Amino acid sequence: MKPYILLLLVATLSFSCKQEPSKPLVFGTEIGDYAPTFTATTPDGKDLSLNDVDAKVIVLDFWASWCGPCRRENPNVVKMYNQYHDKGLEIVGISLDKQGQKDRWLKAIAQDKLTWKHVSNLEGWQEPIALAYGVRSIPATYILDGEGKIIAKNLRGKALEDKIAEILAN
Repeated sequence: MKPYILLLLVATLSFSCKQEPSKPLVFGTEIGDYAPTFTATTPDGKDLSLNDVDAKVIVLDFWASWCGPCRRENPNVVKMYNQYHDKGLEIVGISLDKQGQKDRWLKAIAQDKLTWKHVSNLEGWQEPIALAYGVRSIPATYILDGEGKIIAKNLRGKALEDKIAEILAN
């Protein structure tokens, strides 16, 4: 009798401990991929990791103080941030300014009233985060959901605001 109980117990455990196959996490820069993680320096010299940003929706905004189109887009981004930050929006500005341009970067943040999180390694087009995301022109944006999955990219102006409104409405 005991061997049958042992056999029954082993059979039961083998079926109940079976792990269901799960969909693998895909890190990349396409819509549906999990965004590449990064850690970089903030204007005050501290490290900020993408993993530290807790929000319903995150906009990664690649820009630079010397970029005219970026600076012209900033009022739209400020308006959107002010409207949706309390509803779960966070922005991380990623600057492509270079060494020796930190003062220009900080001045642009202040002048344009960019009150969200900012990082830069001050390496210009060799910015490791920009390279990881394949950024070849700025301004460039990546919109991530709260789990870090890319849900849209390279939206500006009204299209960006409309997408953020749509995401936060759900």
